[in-house]
Amino acid sequence: MKARMRLGDLLLQARIISQGQLEAALEQQAAGGGRIGDLLVGIGAISQGALNAFLHRMPTEPADVVATGINENDLLSLLLKIAYVSHLETLKQYVEVIKLPYPVVSELVRMAVERLYLRSLGTRDMYTLSEMRYAVTDEGKRFAQEELQHCRYIGPAPVTLDEFVALVNLQKVTNETITYDRLRGAFGELTVAERIVEKCGPALNSGRAMLLYGPPGNGKTSVALSFTSLFNDVIYVPYAVMVEGQIIRVYDPAYHTLKPAEPADVDDATALLRREEYDGRWVPCQRPFIVAGGELTLEMLDLRFDTNSNTYEAPLHMKALGGCFIIDDFGRQLVSPTALLNRWIVPLENRIDYLKLHTGKSFTIPFEELVIFSTNLEPEELMDAAFLRRLPYKIEVGAPTREQYMEIFLKECAKQNMGLKESHFDSIVHMVTVEKEMELAAYHPRFIVDQVAATCRFMGQPAHFEPRYIEHAIDNLRVHRKGDAVAQ
Repeated sequence: MKARMRLGDLLLQARIISQGQLEAALEQQAAGGGRIGDLLVGIGAISQGALNAFLHRMPTEPADVVATGINENDLLSLLLKIAYVSHLETLKQYVEVIKLPYPVVSELVRMAVERLYLRSLGTRDMYTLSEMRYAVTDEGKRFAQEELQHCRYIGPAPVTLDEFVALVNLQKVTNETITYDRLRGAFGELTVAERIVEKCGPALNSGRAMLLYGPPGNGKTSVALSFTSLFNDVIYVPYAVMVEGQIIRVYDPAYHTLKPAEPADVDDATALLRREEYDGRWVPCQRPFIVAGGELTLEMLDLRFDTNSNTYEAPLHMKALGGCFIIDDFGRQLVSPTALLNRWIVPLENRIDYLKLHTGKSFTIPFEELVIFSTNLEPEELMDAAFLRRLPYKIEVGAPTREQYMEIFLKECAKQNMGLKESHFDSIVHMVTVEKEMELAAYHPRFIVDQVAATCRFMGQPAHFEPRYIEHAIDNLRVHRKGDAVAQ
């Protein structure tokens, strides 16, 4: 199990301070004590205002059971299920699983002992309270079994819907300002037209929906995925949210990247008594970037109720809050584009979404995420004017110019250690545009270079361009059509 990160680690991951600054502050802390935040301010690594803003977005630990916002009976039920199913005995073990601070877990254990659900087995060390061992009583086992019939959720304690909504609103993607240099750097080795950079920047800073369109193979998805490296902020995602007594799982390791932290000293029993920097029911993550393609259905945009565990799985766009949701190959889903668009109209317009429990209870969540539609089809054929109006940024990712085509070719040739003569390039452009009657596309260079290199390997030759090898590769760009001459 990964240890919870301290404030210094989080500031480092958010690229607010450097590794050297953190090490300097830690050296001062080791020598004279003090809080790491104050020490970082003292050495000039961060201003007090920036530190306060960062701390304001961190979920703070609840001081007691009441401060969790969750009914004490629900927390007691969760603790007993954890102890019973996982055969845990100590407060330290309970804290690691339920993700609540020591004082809260200690309070819950006291309640469990008073209700005869747990009994003390004593401790190996009278000075180490966290090593006090407990056993689930027969009454506690009956209670846990009954609770498991209602809900089989076992894991970190949930947060309230109000807490979730409040923190999502503090973690808006528009909190970060994207500059020209930052966006250019994010594109890396991609050959991207200047007009695309100039149009994507304002779209990203607005936080409004974006439409990337144009013929296939020119990098729409690559452009969208490049945005993942743009954002530095650490955001917090809850393991689970409780709504009307129902558990909704939100944190998903498939989409939420846990920021790496140095492992804690598991033998340090006093670590439980030290106040953590943030509420452990939340996971510090990079901003999520979720991509859904042709597999996207309307059901994936609603709560999914699991009848085995009696819990819910959050829909994709709820998991993408604070980040980006990319709908790739829009128009090629099993569900009609109109149905999908109708599902998105209210969230895009009002920045909120409505979800419904199987009990019939509805509730709202913020819709604070960047939504990117990417399609190879004509936008006017996919959506009506009313919906196009709700997409304020429409960016065409079209065919590369001849110069850009050459630039991409040279990059791909360098990867294969191949030279490219101007005569070879002219021949390739002629065969693609005249003989095959195709537009230049950004994917051609890699396709052609890889195929030529593969042919050379088969022939036992160094990778190089040869007219017939080029012709073989370009033939694979497009199937033979009736009326074309076929070489014998």
